Amino acid sequence: MPRKLRMGMVGGGRDAFIGAVHRIAANIDGQIELVCGAFSSNPEKSKLSGQDFYLDPNRVYGTYQEMIEKEKELPADQRMDFISIVTPNHVHYGPAKMALENGFHVVCDKPLSFDLEEAKDLVATVKKTGNIFALTHNYTGYPMVKQARAMVQNGDLGEIRKVVVEYPQGWLSEMIESTDQKQAAWRTDPKRSGIAGAMGDIGTHAENLAEYITSLKISEICADISTIVPGRLLDDDGNVLLRFDNGARGILFASQISKGEENALAIRVYGTKAGIEWHQMEPNSLVVKFGDKPTEIMRTGTDSLYPVAGAHTRTPAGHPEGYLEAFANIYRNFAKCVQARIDGHDVDPIYQDFPTVEDGLRGMEFIYKVIESGKSDQKWVKM
Repeated sequence: MPRKLRMGMVGGGRDAFIGAVHRIAANIDGQIELVCGAFSSNPEKSKLSGQDFYLDPNRVYGTYQEMIEKEKELPADQRMDFISIVTPNHVHYGPAKMALENGFHVVCDKPLSFDLEEAKDLVATVKKTGNIFALTHNYTGYPMVKQARAMVQNGDLGEIRKVVVEYPQGWLSEMIESTDQKQAAWRTDPKRSGIAGAMGDIGTHAENLAEYITSLKISEICADISTIVPGRLLDDDGNVLLRFDNGARGILFASQISKGEENALAIRVYGTKAGIEWHQMEPNSLVVKFGDKPTEIMRTGTDSLYPVAGAHTRTPAGHPEGYLEAFANIYRNFAKCVQARIDGHDVDPIYQDFPTVEDGLRGMEFIYKVIESGKSDQKWVKM
C-alpha cells in the first residue's frame, strides 16, 4: 500500500533558517513526513525543537549517531527512509556517510562537504551502497531554469559560445559576524565553512547553474578572489573567467559585499542562434533574444514550454511561484525515485532530474580551483 516517505532531519532546530525551508519543501507534495530528528548539537535544544514539530519524544535524538543507530533498530514499517542534512558545512560528511552505510538515503544541503577529500569519499560511498543522494542546489528546480536547459539540449540556441552568471548579495557588507548574527558567524568561519566564504556559499550555486543549463563542464578558470571587509577570515567577493569544454567562454562573479543586493542570481547564455536570460528574483520569466526578430519573454505555466518545465510548474500562468516551490521540486523528484526503489518500478526520466553527489563533487572541485587560482600568479587553472 502506498505511504509517505519517512524523513529524519539533522540540524534545523529552533532559530535555524534553512531547516524550516527544507521542512516546507519536503511537505508541499504530501509525499514525505518528518518522523524523527537530531535537530541541534545541543541535546536539550534538539528535544525542544522536537516538541515544536509535535514529534514522538522517543524519536527526538541528542546526536545524529544516536538517531541513525536507533532508527536502524526499528521495524522496517516504522523506521525513517532517509535523512535530510541541514547543518553548517562541517557537519555534512559525518551524518551523510553514516546514513548511507546504514542503508538510508540522503538529502544534503550544499556545498557537499567541508573539504574535497570528504566529497570524494561521499561519491565513493554512494557508489558502494547504491543509495540515493540528492544535493539541494535548489535553483535547478525552477521551471524556467528547466526550460532553459531543455532549449539548450534541443538546439534552440545553437552552439553555446558565451555564459555570464552572477550571484551578488549585500548582507555581508559589514562585519556582522562580530555580532550575534548566527548565519554570518558560521559562513565566515573557516573551521565551519571550509576554505571559501562567498565562493563556497553562493559561487557554487552560480557554477552549478551554469553547468546545469548548458550541459557543459567548466574546464579552466582564472580567478580574482578578495576579502573586502577588514578582519574577515574568508573571501567575500570573487570574479572568475571561465573556459568550457566545448570552447565557450564565460564570466562568473559572486559577491556578498554588493551593497543593496538581495539574492540577485542571474544567468545569460548565448549561442549561435539565440541567447537566453533568467533572473532568480523574477523566476517565472525567461527572456529569449534573437538577432533577426523581436525578443520573446516566456512565462511559467504557458502551453509553449517543453514538458519538463510543465512538469515542474505547480500553479496556472500568472500565479507566482518561486523559491519554496523550486526547493520542493528537488524533494518531490528525490521522493519519486526513493519510492520507486521501494516499490520496484521505474521513474519517468523527467522526475529523475535533481542534483546528485557528483554535482556536489563538481562544486567542491570548483571551490578548490577558484581558491588555488586566486592565490596563484599562474592564474589559469584546469578543473
